[in-house]
Amino acid sequence: MGIEIERKFLLSGDGWRGLVERSETIAQGYLVDAGAIAAGHAKSSVRVRRSGELAWLNIKSATLGIERQEYEYPIPLDDAERMLADLCDGLLEKHRHHVMFEGAHFEIDEFLGANAGLVVAELELPSAGADYPRPDWLGREVSHQVRYFNVNLIARPYTQWTADERES
Repeated sequence: MGIEIERKFLLSGDGWRGLVERSETIAQGYLVDAGAIAAGHAKSSVRVRRSGELAWLNIKSATLGIERQEYEYPIPLDDAERMLADLCDGLLEKHRHHVMFEGAHFEIDEFLGANAGLVVAELELPSAGADYPRPDWLGREVSHQVRYFNVNLIARPYTQWTADERES
């Protein structure tokens, strides 16, 4: 069984930018989305993701917290392009920056389009209680706030959030 243990953080500064080892642009859409999950019609999200010449199908359990079931499979790029265009209700785009800090691999997503302005760092861990470095640019943890889940950012993008939602 595939298990993802991931913590998600807002950023409190740009000190990470000088540590970027590589970046990529990602586009993704959902075949089973936030609406189906919220209505109780699905126990997982099903995502199509494209980055460069590669594409994947991803299934992630719709559970709150840092530990979730996750399965990911490569698919042909042409299939992904067709699914994104014809089967997904909306597209999420972001620049993903890969940063190493004290042996930890942070994936920092700068969202584009309707989610512009949102920057989130993700850190995958070997266990829920694992220690991890906390650089000064790592801000407030938002792992348990569902509005920061990518599946929800299509249905309710960051640019539509109130000031209170951005601060809480």
